[in-house]
Amino acid sequence: MDRTKIKNFLLSIEQITSLAYLVKWIFITLMIGAIAGSLSAFFLISLDWATNWRESHLWIIALLPAGGFIIGLFYHLFGDSVVKGNNLLLEEYHSPKKIIPFRMAPLVLFGTILTHFFGGSAGREGTAVQIGGAIADRFTKILNLSKRDRKIVLIVGTSAGFASVFGTPLAGGIFALEVLILGRIRLDAIIPSFMAAVFANYFCEIWNVSHTHYTIHSVAEMTPVNLLWSLLAGIIFGLVAMLFSKSTHFWSNLFKTKIKYPPLRPVIGGAILAITIYLMGTTKYIGLGIPTILDAFNVDLNAYDFLLKILFTSFTLGAGFKGGEVTPLFFIGATLGNVLIWFIPLPMGLLAGMGFVAVFAGATNTPIACTIMGIELFGIESGVFIALACSTAYLFSGHSGVYSSQIIGSPKNNSFLREKGLSLSQIKNKRIKK
Repeated sequence: MDRTKIKNFLLSIEQITSLAYLVKWIFITLMIGAIAGSLSAFFLISLDWATNWRESHLWIIALLPAGGFIIGLFYHLFGDSVVKGNNLLLEEYHSPKKIIPFRMAPLVLFGTILTHFFGGSAGREGTAVQIGGAIADRFTKILNLSKRDRKIVLIVGTSAGFASVFGTPLAGGIFALEVLILGRIRLDAIIPSFMAAVFANYFCEIWNVSHTHYTIHSVAEMTPVNLLWSLLAGIIFGLVAMLFSKSTHFWSNLFKTKIKYPPLRPVIGGAILAITIYLMGTTKYIGLGIPTILDAFNVDLNAYDFLLKILFTSFTLGAGFKGGEVTPLFFIGATLGNVLIWFIPLPMGLLAGMGFVAVFAGATNTPIACTIMGIELFGIESGVFIALACSTAYLFSGHSGVYSSQIIGSPKNNSFLREKGLSLSQIKNKRIKK
């Protein structure tokens, strides 16, 4: 038997080709995970420094318009091709055109740090995902990967960025598979996605970067009555997730319509934010807001905290400042859950934890990833409550979301929407025309 026949025989054995596939993606995900995880570590350390420095020198918030101008000008001059952020990753996955410019990584990294340094209200997930995607797509060219493999690489970059910035490798691996198409999960990329998440999280932790730990101290018994209370909470979380998504798109469209020169948008937005923060006399609603998130599990909070965080974050991002939406969504969900204890007879910490991930699930249309994240963060004891809240929030947030380029693979409600293959922005435009 000659070499060609031996080769063909081996390739006919499915497990042999599976082994080759596994080895190939171990190599690729290890490289991407190491780079993305290390950059996430640098990003998290930088954010801590920026937050601590700002809180010790509050006068810097007065320079928020100047910080906005720097961000806006740099994106205007150098970032026109990457200004779409996470939506660009989704668009390249669905309709590949060209390799994502590497400039996306440094622009969003330093743009987000400046946003937090000067006092904007934003998160960090979007930044980490964009960094991971831009880094990962470099390997498409370096390794001369096929179109099919390039799609997996984009998933790998998303997974690596998400997992390392939150310290949740399981949720990161699922999020990257679930966020691409609403209602569908691409399982043929599950091994690379999980490996990238594990590697990136490992390399982030190598740099001694710690992630915030949250605790639900008391979990109720799952009874038929408590199931109904959980569904009610999920409905409220979903409606608030929809409010956040629509608010962000509203401010973004308003700034684009009223202010034609892009660098001027964050200047005006920054001035309004700085004046508002000064008049309110608190920095509670800017930055990540992690202290308030922690309080939501144990202390009675103001009924309006979640509404103000929606306003500050949607306005900040809509004005053109950089950062993610997820940590603010954690804030919104946790503080909303804290308030629901007024009429939903479940433990405060449990409601805060349910809201923490459920509002995120509704806004990003990723109920499975958010359920897994809730279990990773809070423990399996609250898993059923978390799952009910996330799935219900996903349904009641409607066909909206913070990622307008998400494609609808399976409608949430066939009685209301039967169209498939359209993006969330296309669905919105069709409704407006009607």
